[in-house]
Formats: sequence, structure tokens, C-alpha cells
Amino acid sequence: MDTRDPQAAGLAALAGLIADRTRAACLLALLDGRAWTAGELARHAQVAASTLSEHLGKLVAGGLLTEERQGRHRYVRLADARTAQLIEDLAAQVPAAQARPAPRGLRESGAGAAMARGRTCYDHLAGRLGIAVTDALTLRGLLRQDTGFALTDAGMEWFGAAGIALDLSGRRPLARACLDWTERRPHLAGAAGAALCGHALDAGWCVRIGSQRAVKVTAAGERALSGLLGISSAALR
Repeated sequence: MDTRDPQAAGLAALAGLIADRTRAACLLALLDGRAWTAGELARHAQVAASTLSEHLGKLVAGGLLTEERQGRHRYVRLADARTAQLIEDLAAQVPAAQARPAPRGLRESGAGAAMARGRTCYDHLAGRLGIAVTDALTLRGLLRQDTGFALTDAGMEWFGAAGIALDLSGRRPLARACLDWTERRPHLAGAAGAALCGHALDAGWCVRIGSQRAVKVTAAGERALSGLLGISSAALR
């Protein structure tokens, strides 16, 4: 009789899905929270479309991606926020020298600097921007970090006063710590992090730049974040 832990096979299979450079590149790209076509991901991963299609099939079958079709186009996205958390947490465990190798040329150097300055991590803000917002919320008593991330009563009021609607209906935690893979410190995730990021993009506080997850704070965003959280413009650039 086989007495081995039945979860071991499932864990090994999950790890095997991620333990491929092409599939890992796709999962990291999809942390921007958007749906990508197979062609876009193939170009990003620098592989043939036929090769990429095989990899996507495995990720969909394994439950890490969901897909939808519109006409001739096949779109894929991360299955859910839990999947995004898994990928980001794993990426944060990669040694810094491997996570941020020396850039090859000015273009790659600029893209890496932009990602470190500010980016989306699935549906919340990350990089120095995400850390600056998290620190400001904590400093003002709007977010607690001493016993895990939690919004205070003042924090709940702050979101309302800022016009940022919080989704309290789902099973997702309101506030959650997400380890930032460039800063090696936790930033705000969860429903509150998603609401803040969504509002920042919708209100024009931040705009996406380049073809990856990088975001840039606009002049309007600098004014808003300075007024609402006291974050200096220098910390946002």
C-alpha cells in the first residue's frame, strides 16, 4: 500500500509547472494584472508561438492561468489573487544578485530602474512607490504592521475620505503584507492595496510606462500623494 503523503505529488507537480524559464517569464509578465495574448507572451518570452502555446496549455491545465477567446485571439491571465501572491512571494526569495543581474545595455538598464522605482504587483503598487505609500500609511496610524498588516479605524476613514472604495464583500483579506522583491520589504496588498492602486491609475495619479509592469507617478499624483499622505515628490521619482 502506498503510504506516501498524497499532497506531495500535487506540490511537486505545482513546482514543476513553475520550474521552467519560459513559463516563469509568462507568470511574471502576467503579474501586471492584465490579460495577454499568446502572441504577446511569446514575444516577451522570446520563444516561438507554437512553443509558447504548449507552455500555456500546461499552466491553464495546472490552474495557474485562466483563458478566454475573442474571435481568433486567445487571452490568458493569472487565475486569481492567490496565484499572484504565490508568484510574487517566490520571486522575492530569489537572491538579489539573480533577481537583478547586471543590465545589458542602456535600454535594459532603464527598464530595470523603472520597475524598481514603481510597478504594479498584480493589482497593487510595488517597488519604491509601493513602499513609500505603505510607510506613509503606517506613519500616520492608518495601517498597522506590528501584528500583521491591518487597517486601523482611522485608515478605514481615510480611504472613505479620499474617495477610494473598499470591497468588503469578498473573502480576500482587507490588508495583507506582500514582500517586495526589489526592496526586500513588505508593501500593502489585499483589497485595500488593490483599491488604492486602481484609484491611482483611474485618477491619473500613475500611468503605465513601457511594455512591462512599470508605472510612473504623474504631477497630479505627486500633488495628491503629498496632500493625502505627506509623501515628498523626491520619494516618488
